[in-house]
Amino acid sequence: MRVLQSDPPSRVVLDAAGVGRALARIAHEVVERNKGIVDLGIIGIRSRGDHLALRLQGEIRKLEVEEVPFGAMDITLYRDDITRGADHAVIKSTEIPWVVDGKTILLVDDVLFTGRTIRAALDALMDFGRPRAIQLAVLVDRGHRELPIRADYVGKNLPTQHSEKVQVRLRETDGIDEVAILPPPSAAPAGAALPPAARPARRA
Repeated sequence: MRVLQSDPPSRVVLDAAGVGRALARIAHEVVERNKGIVDLGIIGIRSRGDHLALRLQGEIRKLEVEEVPFGAMDITLYRDDITRGADHAVIKSTEIPWVVDGKTILLVDDVLFTGRTIRAALDALMDFGRPRAIQLAVLVDRGHRELPIRADYVGKNLPTQHSEKVQVRLRETDGIDEVAILPPPSAAPAGAALPPAARPARRA
């Protein structure tokens, strides 16, 4: 019987210090581009985007002293693929306890990939009002866009293969800050012997 080999280990591309530096740089860029924080609000996309947004709020506070309004948004029901797994969808709360009308909204997510999560977030945000402008900040942009969506602020541009998975781990949810690339699952070689339980039964 063939011995199954384990997949290659994940490759860490951003450690805790790197994540911290990326968020600090984004905060500086946000303040510089907006010439301060007047009428600025931060909204993080659950999950992990909300934790990053809260950290960005703290970084901006260090620069401007004042507090930028913070909110968190769940976009599950706005996704265009919700019908495929609606029975198993976990709906989290959306909390935006301030008026978005007329504000510049900094939308925050962990990974920008196809763009479909951001499209859903934009639809959800419009249900709360009419912002003056919406800017997008992501910790990682891994490419492979399917929609014409671009981030205004990027912590790290990360070229990847489409089959690879980018995993963001944060101390709030995972106990550690890091970004890693997980290799695609190893395919079984052609003609490899299957374990007995997986072998098709013989016909009499």
